[in-house]
Amino acid sequence: MARIVIVGNGMVSYKLCEKLVEKNSSASITVIGEEPRPAYDRVHLSAYFEDENADKLTMAPKDWYNGNGINLITSEKVSQINREEQYVTTHTNAKYEYDYLVLATGSSAFVPPIKGVEKKGVFVYRTIEDLEMMMAYGKKASSAAVLGGGLLGLEAAKAAIDMNLKTSVVEFAPRLMPRQIDEEGGLLLKNKMEDLGIDILLGKATSNIEGEEEMTGMAFSDGTSLDVDMLIISAGIRPRDELGKEAGLEVAERGGFVVNSLMQTSDEKIFAVGECASYENMIYGLVAPGYDMAEVVAEQIANDNKEYTFTGCDMSTKLKLIGVDVASFGDPFCDNIPHYPISINDKKNGIYKRINVDLEGKKLLGGILIGDADDYNMLHQMFINEMALPPHPQDLIIKSSGEEGGAGMGVDALPDTAQVCSCENVSKGDICCSIKDDGVTDINGIKAATKAGTGCGGCLPMVNNILEDTLASMGTVVRKEICEHFPYTRQEMFDLIKVNEIKSYTELLEKYGSGGGCETCKPLVGSLLASIWNDLILKESTIQDTNDRFLANIQKGGSYSVVPRIPGGEITPDKLIVIGEVAKEFDLYTKITGGQRIDLFGARLNDLPLIWERLVDAGFESGHAYGKSLRTVKSCVGSTWCRFGLHDSVGFAIEVENRYKGLRSPHKLKGGVSGCIRECAEARGKDFGIIATEKGWNLYVGGNGGANPKHAVLLAGDIDKETVIKYLDRYLMFYIKTAEPLQRTAPWQEKLEGGIDYLKQVICEDSLGIGEQLENDMKILIAHYTCEWKAAINDPEMRKRFTHFSNDDSHDPTQKFKRERGQRFPVAW
Repeated sequence: MARIVIVGNGMVSYKLCEKLVEKNSSASITVIGEEPRPAYDRVHLSAYFEDENADKLTMAPKDWYNGNGINLITSEKVSQINREEQYVTTHTNAKYEYDYLVLATGSSAFVPPIKGVEKKGVFVYRTIEDLEMMMAYGKKASSAAVLGGGLLGLEAAKAAIDMNLKTSVVEFAPRLMPRQIDEEGGLLLKNKMEDLGIDILLGKATSNIEGEEEMTGMAFSDGTSLDVDMLIISAGIRPRDELGKEAGLEVAERGGFVVNSLMQTSDEKIFAVGECASYENMIYGLVAPGYDMAEVVAEQIANDNKEYTFTGCDMSTKLKLIGVDVASFGDPFCDNIPHYPISINDKKNGIYKRINVDLEGKKLLGGILIGDADDYNMLHQMFINEMALPPHPQDLIIKSSGEEGGAGMGVDALPDTAQVCSCENVSKGDICCSIKDDGVTDINGIKAATKAGTGCGGCLPMVNNILEDTLASMGTVVRKEICEHFPYTRQEMFDLIKVNEIKSYTELLEKYGSGGGCETCKPLVGSLLASIWNDLILKESTIQDTNDRFLANIQKGGSYSVVPRIPGGEITPDKLIVIGEVAKEFDLYTKITGGQRIDLFGARLNDLPLIWERLVDAGFESGHAYGKSLRTVKSCVGSTWCRFGLHDSVGFAIEVENRYKGLRSPHKLKGGVSGCIRECAEARGKDFGIIATEKGWNLYVGGNGGANPKHAVLLAGDIDKETVIKYLDRYLMFYIKTAEPLQRTAPWQEKLEGGIDYLKQVICEDSLGIGEQLENDMKILIAHYTCEWKAAINDPEMRKRFTHFSNDDSHDPTQKFKRERGQRFPVAW
């Protein structure tokens, strides 16, 4: 029986153990790790800040190792390798003999030789223990800086934000993520980070960490400085190769054990995998190459398969940094390759896309996606498989009106050999076989059968597309499950919450979910809870994005908007005066909007409760400009003032807006009421529009403005006000219950089988027999309405959340404004 000793117990070490078990290796396996716990998921390390539950990150518990005959030793450091007698010793003088030794020692954080770096308050971002020390120290800090603006640095910045610290990122290069994105993309990413309140300092070389025993700031070589309480160093990695140096193993010039294509070091009995291995002078800092290396070593040990080799790995990557999609694939720059770039830079919506195409326009060479990376998986596959490009390659990144994706982007175009999951080396063919031959019908089944999506998770959108496409080709009804944490559709989740009277995300996750949740299911569940119970959104603030968390839209420069509700656009002089007084006192930019409201911009976070206290006292309510909810019901002046007006459109608009105010839905909602067919309220450009006729009112539904404008279509004509309300109750509740997440009424309506004719049957004719239930559901929501801002300012615990700093009520000193046209504006970057 061969004796295998694996030094290191990270993700790649665990994967090697898993591969050896799968191959029915009869070897005796011993794993020695320095850390006090089994291997855990470092890719999603920042998730630890959500609930401080290390078990959720665990790759496999100790019972798994024991159950598979693996001797797992934790809290033990290997101190010496004896190559001649083939054994290792640990710091406790324990001795372990081997026939094969695998070095999976990983890497350590690179700490630049900066004066004062040893002071208290300076941390690295690598392990759970690092995070625990950071969190303990962060309780007495108000600000933190991150040294390094790469992938790990921005992850560390998210950790600092999760600790409610004023955060800065310090990068030596002239742009963020210099290895993955170009200058234009770097500028857009910088702007997005600054919109989230992160101060970005580029081109800065740190010369000194200031302070006595504890750090108080950073000094830079250009003579500037930064006052900061805490520093997180994320300036790169260094391979842990000290064992090999002492044992005489060959080490690469830039560090790491030199390995061949079989992952053997200069000693054929010793392998190296992961971030400690240097293949052709390359250190791979992603998990997928490490898993490929583990597979190669398992093949050598279990099957003596010399033909199975490591040939390098694609370094394409996609991730979400502090809520912002960032991806790059292939060669994102093509500095030394003849090519022509195609790019779009949508500064308004914060989206940058670039693809590099060969001079013949036939092959995709690489690209960059920021702000919208939905097409990453398909573009990546087109690059890897050298798939033919469409006649107009720009169609790959420029979507036409109403299209879900670019031209030629269907997964049916992928060859079966296309590698979909790089972490587990799973092809499209493997996934299709699990569906067609093994009867798999959902994402969890594919994970169990193929392990696709169980690594970093970046391939899951494409896995889901392949699942839906394959099932559809088999004539099977396709289920659109929310995510891997909830194996249900949105409609099923709606029913589960309502029938079981579930009132919190935690309760739902415990009863019907798995894992720790994600950025897909958390806000979706928050929206469902609000849509069903109309309870305060702040009760579930930890699963909301920034806007709902602070009941305000975050604006450029890190300030917030204040938008009180003004139903129908009608307002008294006294209320107008209060708005003016508040705007003047807090120096807010003031604008009358197209939705007949007055927007106030530039509010500082800690001023929001004070501003809303004044507004609520004057009789204003939250305008829900920050929520996926009813925004406004616009009106013309109607028969009250206009000589053409047939009915009182203002009074009806006020009635409708007050009825549905606070109503949470899959997407924002807008309405309009016009007093005649001249349509001054532009009602047919709204999700629901009401237009006066000589016989009553026409009710239109499914209109949207924005990027893909749609005219609303007639649902019912010449009906009285009571019938309009009844049909609207039914329509809105049916939409809330059956639409997909973030789906506006127009595409939802168009995708219903039968479209508007089907809606007329359901809403007007009650063909499904659910009309009364939908009306009752709406009555419950209306009865439970509470102004969110009134509740927030009257609850001391909720009110505490509205601060820039955890231990100070001061304004954020980094926010900068200028004056133009007599008002305050944010300073442009």
